[in-house]
Amino acid sequence: MSTRLIEGCAIATMDGTRHSSPGAEYRAGHIVVEDGRITAVAEGRYDGPPTDRVVDGSGCLATPGLINTHHHLYQWLTQGMAQQSVLFDWLTELYPVWARIDAEQVYAAATAGLAWLALSGCSTSTDHHYVFPASRPGVLEAEIAAAAAVGVRFHPCRGSMDLGRSDGGLPPDEIVEDTDAALAATEEAIRRFHDPSPGSMLRIAVGPCSPFTVTADLMREAAALARRTGTRLHTHLAETREEDAYCRQTLGRTPAEYMDDLGWLGDDVWFAHCVCLDETAAKRLAATGTAVAHCPSSNARLGSGIAPVRQFLRAGTTVGLGVDGPASSEAATVAGELRQALFVARLRGEDGPSALSARQALWLGTRGGARCLGRDDELGALRPGLLADIALWRLDALGHDAISDPVAAVVFGAPAPLELLLVNGVPVVERGELRTTDVTAATRDVQAARGRLSGEASR
Repeated sequence: MSTRLIEGCAIATMDGTRHSSPGAEYRAGHIVVEDGRITAVAEGRYDGPPTDRVVDGSGCLATPGLINTHHHLYQWLTQGMAQQSVLFDWLTELYPVWARIDAEQVYAAATAGLAWLALSGCSTSTDHHYVFPASRPGVLEAEIAAAAAVGVRFHPCRGSMDLGRSDGGLPPDEIVEDTDAALAATEEAIRRFHDPSPGSMLRIAVGPCSPFTVTADLMREAAALARRTGTRLHTHLAETREEDAYCRQTLGRTPAEYMDDLGWLGDDVWFAHCVCLDETAAKRLAATGTAVAHCPSSNARLGSGIAPVRQFLRAGTTVGLGVDGPASSEAATVAGELRQALFVARLRGEDGPSALSARQALWLGTRGGARCLGRDDELGALRPGLLADIALWRLDALGHDAISDPVAAVVFGAPAPLELLLVNGVPVVERGELRTTDVTAATRDVQAARGRLSGEASR
């Protein structure tokens, strides 16, 4: 039995019942971890039995490990491209490049992307992978292997596209799958990899890509598959005005109405983006328990707009944070999305500076994310019995030292140095260094993979 004590740190537990009352905080407290779970969180010095390891948390803030609810790890290979493009043009430029990815390149990209997320305090990440070139197998397996090597908790979505350009969709025909083949591959991924057990490090979700890349048949059948296998559902929705227009003109409904008709609203579903949903849709999502992955940096980078997060929260909709792919969010950190979410909520002008607080932003990046993934009973808060996924942020250096409120220091201040990241009680990052993976080798490998992909794309 292994025990670890984090002593003398400020603590933001996020153990409250909702975003408006995010939970207990301690100015100088302690956390005890035993065999991968939290056994104690309290103010003051620890006076219990001796522990195997003691971490001096003086000058630090402990929070739950951050949770990334939307990502595309393979896009690490195409950062910095299509810099002036809106979403549809951006996709049109990059689809032909992505059509050439292979398992080795995906492993390199996923290792780099997950290492970067871990180094910035993320303990759990999703990934929405929907590009499966027919002659290049093993890409889902590659990113799963990368997550195991880095040591983060992983919720990959087996994505799919079956609506090619010749049938009125956006992607080129050579990058889409046959409907039945996509469903069969998704079910096989669930059979091989999905672990529903308590404390699981790996769970699969079903993730057709979007209304403009997937047929209604695949959407319906994917929902049926997820419910038959007890897995969750994820897709992009209402990301841009162009997508909203596409749904209204081509499908005869708003994006939310279309998803509702297909059986895609429920407490086992979370959508990415939701920039162009109105108050009626927000209330419908809330009533059905459907959650939202808010991706403020990506939406800003692509000029897509600002999701109505304040409206979602008022309606009772669960909201988490997503980095999105590093080709549309090059900074690629959940910690950065805390700040971005707060800033863009205030920029929408609905409530000015009261639109979102620092603590509400942290709630989105922890507890809200856990609810998106159906793991609110295990993740996203610091309280006894939950999994020991803990981030410890150093706040006693120049960039934060003058901010007396530690939560405000993390959210408003400069990127806080990560003193420790525990996942299942295991150190993944210590004193700003990744302990599980060689970062120099990961950088070298992803640079080589990017070069090889660029060379193939230029032929």
